[in-house]
Amino acid sequence: MKNRKKALKNKSIFVGVTGGVAAYKTVDLVRRLKDEGASVTVIMTDASKNFITPLSLEIASGNKVYSGLFDSPMTHIKLPRDADLMVIAPATANIIGKFANGIADDLLSTCLLSFRGKVVIAPSMNWRMYENPIFQENLKRLLSHGVIQIGPEKGELACGEEGTGRMAETSEIIEAVKSALSKKDFSKKKKL
Repeated sequence: MKNRKKALKNKSIFVGVTGGVAAYKTVDLVRRLKDEGASVTVIMTDASKNFITPLSLEIASGNKVYSGLFDSPMTHIKLPRDADLMVIAPATANIIGKFANGIADDLLSTCLLSFRGKVVIAPSMNWRMYENPIFQENLKRLLSHGVIQIGPEKGELACGEEGTGRMAETSEIIEAVKSALSKKDFSKKKKL
């Protein structure tokens, strides 16, 4: 295992954690990103702290976890400036709506607006919320601006109902991150 090539070596990944029950899966995501060689910085929304502790993510990432917009001046500019990619997992209807409409009222949403690289979102919510036409408009707006969506999956939800809304598996999110960061060489391809 020591000789395995680390696909994300020297990459800086910024992970945003929002207030959904799937937040507990983010500890494994952060650990797996580090296993792939990435440096991981985590921002938590206040709502996410109802599901997981900052300490858990600090231990998994090996870095300070950020959450307060006013804890340190210019954090919303400094943090995302050097990141290669941002992952929002879980991406709740709230953060997707904020991002789609340019709302910046907490550290994560301000970082999203100041970031200039690729963004991967892993939606997670009740199926009714996911299928809501207003939410779907917000999601389509983000996708039209190049945001990469992974999941959600269909299955049993935290509320006990069945439907589309489960956050994608960690392995799928990791693959989406690798794909988003890989250089696609089309120089030798013929155009049709």
